[in-house]
Amino acid sequence: MTDLTGKTAIITGASRGIGAATARHFANLGANVVLAARSTHEIDRIAEEIGGTALAIHCDVAIYPQVKTLVETTKTQFGSVDILINNAGLINPIARITDSDPAAWGQVVDVNLKGVYHAYRAALPVMQAQGSGTIINISSGAATGALEGWSHYCATKAAVLSLTKCGHKEMAAHGIRIMGLSPGTVATEMQVHIKSSGINPVSQLDPSAHIPAEWVAQGLSYLCGPGGDAWLGQDFSLKTNEGRTAVGLPLIDA
Repeated sequence: MTDLTGKTAIITGASRGIGAATARHFANLGANVVLAARSTHEIDRIAEEIGGTALAIHCDVAIYPQVKTLVETTKTQFGSVDILINNAGLINPIARITDSDPAAWGQVVDVNLKGVYHAYRAALPVMQAQGSGTIINISSGAATGALEGWSHYCATKAAVLSLTKCGHKEMAAHGIRIMGLSPGTVATEMQVHIKSSGINPVSQLDPSAHIPAEWVAQGLSYLCGPGGDAWLGQDFSLKTNEGRTAVGLPLIDA
């Protein structure tokens, strides 16, 4: 496992699912963890559970000043910003384009896409001054595929993949590592909403098909170490046996 002792990680969307599992996992690996989310009750609870190496900060990633404050507070509290996990994301409301609500569609763009840009804009100058840092964007197969009812999600994840590539091109020379992780379907609250929509084949999957959020956390810690160097500017996938073998996860049945 990657030793994160002395490292400080910001995790957005940390109130549940992948974000919460990653905060716990990174803390177990020795990191200081900053849990960011719009709902403070859950991140306060998780931070208290983790202990003194954890800090909960209310933050709506769609609002740049809040993201800037998140990064500044982290730097003040722990002295560095070594890892940024851009995990915050929305998929609701799931709807075909002709049934979609423009305001709700735009909110998904504000969180899923602009939230990643805001985190880049706030954290990259700090990492550049340090001469190091790792940013991992939570990606999806939706970044390269079209799914009915998911136009907002597919479009934003495709854009985030482009931000992964652009960020790498601009920042690699400054010692900053940027990549994505595409986990496949994960057993989180998002899958509950997807199933209830009844739209597209993903909603028809049996819950047993989804991987635990803890597996994604393990994948993220792997990418924070030397193994991530092969995936800079790209998406690493947990949907392949190659990826799962690298992380040490159970393989996909043939």
